Amino acid sequence: MSAPMAAVAAASLRRRAGASAAVFLAVLSGAAVLMAFGSLLDVAAAGDATGQARSTLTTMASVVGGWGLLLVVVAVASALTLSVRQRAEETALLRSAGATPGQLARMIVTEGVLVCAAGGVAAIPLGAVLGYGLLALLRHGHQVPGDLGYAFGPWAVSIGLGVTLLSALAAGAVTARRAVRGTPAEAFSAEPARTGRGRIIAAAVLLAAAAGEAVTTVTVMKDQGFDAMATSGQADILAALALALLGPALLRGAARLLARPLGRLGATGDLVLAALTRRTRRLAAALMPIVLFTGIAIGTLHLQATENAAMRGLVPDADQKAVELLNLTVIAMIVLFAAILLVNTLVAATVDRRGEFGRQRLAGATPGQVVGAVAVEAGLLAALGTAAGTVASLFTSVPYAVVRIDSATPSGGPLIFVAVAALALALTGGTAVLAARRALRTPAVRAAAA
Repeated sequence: MSAPMAAVAAASLRRRAGASAAVFLAVLSGAAVLMAFGSLLDVAAAGDATGQARSTLTTMASVVGGWGLLLVVVAVASALTLSVRQRAEETALLRSAGATPGQLARMIVTEGVLVCAAGGVAAIPLGAVLGYGLLALLRHGHQVPGDLGYAFGPWAVSIGLGVTLLSALAAGAVTARRAVRGTPAEAFSAEPARTGRGRIIAAAVLLAAAAGEAVTTVTVMKDQGFDAMATSGQADILAALALALLGPALLRGAARLLARPLGRLGATGDLVLAALTRRTRRLAAALMPIVLFTGIAIGTLHLQATENAAMRGLVPDADQKAVELLNLTVIAMIVLFAAILLVNTLVAATVDRRGEFGRQRLAGATPGQVVGAVAVEAGLLAALGTAAGTVASLFTSVPYAVVRIDSATPSGGPLIFVAVAALALALTGGTAVLAARRALRTPAVRAAAA
């Protein structure tokens, strides 16, 4: 990259500090999770772990870490994509000023790699702490010897940094190619017309994989007791990722269905409908973590409730207690990561709409109407994300219920759904409204010119 373009990249990072911070936090939390599971490979390779202990460490790092890897790749790619889309007008202006597509592409990729590298390096101490906690749980559950030493080294660091940097390169290259495609005038258009073929193919592959895990649970793992968690536990993650990729299509469908009801809300409804139809891709980025959060939480909580029902009246042995504790801990880490991603994405997406909010206010909308529109948007996102997440959770909860309690209805009842849905609504609505109020502090004229 030439010196002038490098200077532009640095200035862009400073100006888009909010979006850059969103990518940084997504990488920080995701890389820490990956490093925590990667550290188990360091422990296994240290020499003290032998036999069953080494097998347990390697299996957990590979299987559970694999789920986290998939989530982190999608999260980093989504955060980078949102960041670049927020700069569509800036990119178009640079092209109008003479910047070539190649220069802009290199600038976008370089920015993404720099932010991801910073987030990955910052994640090292957090990953080391989380990894130590995982090993402590394994010791407590007698899955590994109590005196097994902790190690945090090349496996943990290379996995955490490698995945995030490769994700940044891949996502940056794809996003940059889209950002510089067409003429500068076309670059000012906010949204593509249809869901990309790549998204549809990826969603179909993930749904097929989720269905495969569900079928395996009720066939191969039918008589394996709680070991069936190994296959059923990851099915809802795969299904949630698939439905999250279809977010733009889900939002467009919701806009068509809700056009008339929203019209009855007056100016607030008009603002919401305009956002659903004109900002589909950016709202889809906010929808993704809601689907992941609700799908994983509902599915795994029902799974654990079903396991508790299957064991009612029986005394679980040490292995079963350890597996249950470990399962809940791992799921808590993944759900927490999804919740952080949800809040992070919503803050970045909402605060970046200062210019849009400013133009709406100059056109006659009151601050109350703008905040009201954001609140309705958040409610719709939460409802749509929870509905998609509930569908995804069925890939885990129903097969496991069939295997463990011979019923298609998982234990736990509707209370789990209500609790997760309420939490998703609180996180989505509270974050979006607070971020919108913060964005409205900027005077309308200055915000519109930004």
